[in-house]
Amino acid sequence: MRVSVIGGSTIGPETAAVAEALGERLAERGHAVVCGGLGGVMAAVCRGARTADGETIGILPTDDRRDANPHVTTPIATGLGHARNALVVMNGDAAVAVDGAGGTLSEIGLALAQGRPVAGIDTHDVDGVEAVDSPTAAVTYVERAAGAD
Repeated sequence: MRVSVIGGSTIGPETAAVAEALGERLAERGHAVVCGGLGGVMAAVCRGARTADGETIGILPTDDRRDANPHVTTPIATGLGHARNALVVMNGDAAVAVDGAGGTLSEIGLALAQGRPVAGIDTHDVDGVEAVDSPTAAVTYVERAAGAD
């Protein structure tokens, strides 16, 4: 399945390590990563997925595919700015939120409104988001909730 990974665009090393481990776990289980294609959680999750030869899809806010982080295998330029957030969550069967601010909160809301299961690691406390404490727990939850286990 495809899993949308959403989170902060500016993160510290601990959050980067969590996102990287998440990407690796998703790829090891055969899932493609969908994200916003830029830095922070997006770059870290793609980096992790690529270490396990996973597919990474970056739905960019800009109109230039070259803006994608170097770990994106399929960059999609939109020119939509933050409006591309809807496309990020609509292209996943489930979502995992890691950290994040307002943009992440909007993506959580969009995912929930579309009936996507959402796991959260150190992110917003929102009804409908399954708080988990590790990348492995996040993958287990979204697989079960999306019916892919």
